Amino acid sequence: MRRFLFLNGLSLAFGGLFLASLVGQAFAGVADVNDHRLSEGLEPISLARFVTSSSFAVDVMENWQSEYLQFFLYVFATVWLVQLGSAESKEPHKVGRESDEQQSLGKHLRKDSPAWARAGGVRTALFSRSLGVVMGTLFLLTWAASSVAGWSAFNNEQLMGREDPVSWVGYLGQAEFWNRTLQNWQSEMLAVGSMAIFSVYLRQRGSPESKPVGAAHHDTGQTG
Repeated sequence: MRRFLFLNGLSLAFGGLFLASLVGQAFAGVADVNDHRLSEGLEPISLARFVTSSSFAVDVMENWQSEYLQFFLYVFATVWLVQLGSAESKEPHKVGRESDEQQSLGKHLRKDSPAWARAGGVRTALFSRSLGVVMGTLFLLTWAASSVAGWSAFNNEQLMGREDPVSWVGYLGQAEFWNRTLQNWQSEMLAVGSMAIFSVYLRQRGSPESKPVGAAHHDTGQTG
């Protein structure tokens, strides 16, 4: 068990931090909502009612969809775009899908290559794109969930204000929807771009996200 925890520490640690953050968001969110309700003379709501509400769902899904968009774009962009000197980029002469030798495919397969890499045909073609496909699919699903939850929350506010509800397509044309969506997207693009350029000139000893401390600024794709 100790060896399992050691070998999977990164995934387990971030999984735990994710759950703790989500629970914290739920408690902080219901407290914030109830503060507003009490100030308006309304009854407070329970935690269970809050976490099953459209307002909680839209806040969660908006963040998830922007995170998956970030990774989806980064996975594909780094195939064709490089940043000289960045630990997050491959070397300029490797731009593109790379050869079978560089990707350990065909006659260059290794003894421990995954079964789908060995299979050839459609399975190998799909496996070769599986990371980007999964990230793109998760982005589309969370974006759709975000839009539906936001639509429900928007219509609740419309009804409380004695205004007509709008259709889902109508909601997608609302400035509020795109304001919330682009607010999340721009922060993710800033974070990725910052990491790409900062890793050219800055170091974090021992981290695979950084070049070795003594590596030259122009060294590209090296990790410590």
